[in-house]
Amino acid sequence: MSEVKLAAETRTEFGKGAARRIRRDNKVPGVLYGHGSDPLHLTLPGHDLLLALRTPNVLISLDIDGKTNELAIPKAVQRDPLKGFLEHVDLQLVKRGEKVTVEIFVHTEGELAPGGNLLEHVLNALPVETEATHIPESVTVSVEGLEAGASILAKDIPLPSGTTLAVEEDTVVLQVLAAQAEETQGEEAAGGEEGAEA
Repeated sequence: MSEVKLAAETRTEFGKGAARRIRRDNKVPGVLYGHGSDPLHLTLPGHDLLLALRTPNVLISLDIDGKTNELAIPKAVQRDPLKGFLEHVDLQLVKRGEKVTVEIFVHTEGELAPGGNLLEHVLNALPVETEATHIPESVTVSVEGLEAGASILAKDIPLPSGTTLAVEEDTVVLQVLAAQAEETQGEEAAGGEEGAEA
């Protein structure tokens, strides 16, 4: 997994006005918390953070005020609902060798059995526990030849070494739904009513 280095500055100004000023300078306000320490309020470089967050569960190496280095993973990201720019980020402090619980994307490969069946992602992301510096970006599972009614459970998904499930083994992750037949009964009922009126 990739590790991204970011320079961060501690901040002492709070509130909406301070946050606006930070964003005007193309920076993002954030909070670093974890390990029982007091939350640390930071200012992060906007463009570099945006690029880093393109990688799911990215490991961020923070150079704070040029004095301390900390490892963190993103826990909550707030974006402007219209323009999409970053408004705020919560980062969780992690240490090398420490286990963390994260969600990883589930990708599928292969074709379902013929017949126009649909694949439903019951869980878009799978909760797992893994080592903080070796978080997998995603897992892949085959749906080759699955028929309507089939489902893939959490325990059926192959996980990388050192990664374990953080949900019940029998949790449904994917299921195959039968193709819906087009409804013609409603049209027939409408025609019958017209005949009755005549």
